[in-house]
Amino acid sequence: MRKAENIAAVAELAPEYMGFIFYRHSPRYAGSPDLSALPATIRKTGVFVDTPPDEMADTARHYGLQTLQLHGSETPGTCRKLREAGYEIIKAFGIETAEDFARTAGYTACCDLFLFDTRTPGHGGSGRRFDWHILEAYTGKTPFLLSGGISPADADEILTLNHPMLYGIDLNSRFETEAGLKNTESLEHFIKTIRS
Repeated sequence: MRKAENIAAVAELAPEYMGFIFYRHSPRYAGSPDLSALPATIRKTGVFVDTPPDEMADTARHYGLQTLQLHGSETPGTCRKLREAGYEIIKAFGIETAEDFARTAGYTACCDLFLFDTRTPGHGGSGRRFDWHILEAYTGKTPFLLSGGISPADADEILTLNHPMLYGIDLNSRFETEAGLKNTESLEHFIKTIRS
């Protein structure tokens, strides 16, 4: 999210979180978004990749972010430091096989949520799904967001998922008309289907 009109339109759909990418190499880089009009009911979320903790905290203070979503090789120590500073921490993990869940073990005590995305050479945003059947292998106690190529056509299948730690759905590239610009009609239909 980076364009004011699009941010406002999506905010009207009352998502629980709204993400702003502060990774300069992403085609969805937010730049300097104006988040002042967002309602307090939406958690303003900054997405970062291997950014120094102090820089993340500075960005969070500047934009009033409550949640930090980390997509790089951030250590448990970094997550803990930011969490102790008062931020909700979401740590992303690329998933391809059930063995990938083992990497979450060291982060359980320092993260509020995990995000399971499709494993790629980059840092997400591939528009590709991983095999959701392997979610059964995740036995951790940290709730997770499901990400990775979720499209408007996936709502009914998502409603069949009954994993006890599934906390929410991360919607991104398959709901865009261009990088960083969301299709609000598709989002509205999907959200209504899920919430019903």
